[in-house]
Amino acid sequence: MKILYLLRHAKSSWKDTSLDDFDRPLKKRGRRAGKLMAAYLRDQDISPGLILCSAAKRALQTLRYVHQSMDANIAVEIEEDLYHASPKGLLERLARLDDGVDQVMVIGHNPGLEALAANLAGDAEAGSLKRMARKYPTAALAVLKTTVKRWRELGPGGARLEQFVCPRDLEI
Repeated sequence: MKILYLLRHAKSSWKDTSLDDFDRPLKKRGRRAGKLMAAYLRDQDISPGLILCSAAKRALQTLRYVHQSMDANIAVEIEEDLYHASPKGLLERLARLDDGVDQVMVIGHNPGLEALAANLAGDAEAGSLKRMARKYPTAALAVLKTTVKRWRELGPGGARLEQFVCPRDLEI
């Protein structure tokens, strides 16, 4: 069984209009969401064998929060190609993963991340698919489980959406 965690970067700031989109940092709300999601990951004992992260600043800052909540030995790969990755591009990247890694987290961007999650989810926990289809907000996490033995076997409808968690679900 393979498990895929698709985490959208936390909320970014548009305050400095001189910055390229790639260089936008997290805003205060995004930093708070990053901490909430990190706590959730820790509480759920989510610890993937590998994290693939977009090289965009807001994704890297999101990574910092979540990685701190996990085992320090988790491998991290920063990839520029994840910045504007299409669902097809993301799936092709996953197909190249080492099959010895059973759990992978991708920290990336919409619309590619959301479309990939929707494409893979052939089945879902009650209500999760509807919630995800309604909106895949910043810092939201989709947890997809599949019975494939090799990442290259993963395809449309080939996973079950086990959870869809948003920062607002975790706020007190």
